[in-house]
Amino acid sequence: MKTILILCFCFFYLYAINPILLPIKGVSVQHTYSNGKKEEILIQREVQGVCLDIPINTNTFQSENLASKSVDEKCKKTFITTKGVIQPHTLKAGITTVAELEVLDFIETMSSKNPNKYILVDSRTSDWFNTGTIPSAVNIPYDELTYDEDFEEEYERAYKTLGVKILGKNKFDFTDAKTAILFCNGSWCAQSPRAIKTLIKFGYPKEKIIWYRGGIASWAGVSLTLTKNIETK
Repeated sequence: MKTILILCFCFFYLYAINPILLPIKGVSVQHTYSNGKKEEILIQREVQGVCLDIPINTNTFQSENLASKSVDEKCKKTFITTKGVIQPHTLKAGITTVAELEVLDFIETMSSKNPNKYILVDSRTSDWFNTGTIPSAVNIPYDELTYDEDFEEEYERAYKTLGVKILGKNKFDFTDAKTAILFCNGSWCAQSPRAIKTLIKFGYPKEKIIWYRGGIASWAGVSLTLTKNIETK
């Protein structure tokens, strides 16, 4: 009996800390939409039953569109591949680049449990955010990080959300700045890189900036949960 208990403990311990298992286990979060409505969401890899038995072989995967016509539509997605500018893997020296499992782990172990110190940031403009984002992400559009007298309220909100105090024109107190993962539409999207470069220019600690380069395209590409379009809720 003791051996069984030890084995069970080891299994659950490994299950809790191994990021590879997070898409299967799921990560529970509360997401706040831009209209103030809150929703409890389980982030997980959403796989239709018909997709489970697809063989991983050249006949199935290696076609012009990377998925053969024989694969059910529920098991594949369509992406535009000829827009935007491909971003480098390393945006700036000192900035960590992460992928889906690290983002999931960050949500579960940090931002959802200690939002005063950690934050997941959707750097896209609000129309993109409202169409669908990673659950629990907070919208801080990249263009609100630069002062504009016509959008002063949005500028102040942006830095307050990041835990930064505004001391004057382009002067900030980063003492309580949050550790932030920033993302946008994908590896071709320049909105989160622009946000990161702006923060670095103003002195935001590099060790507190993390970049999810793959963004929404990579997130959706492996069927992880996105929020609903706010117009359809």
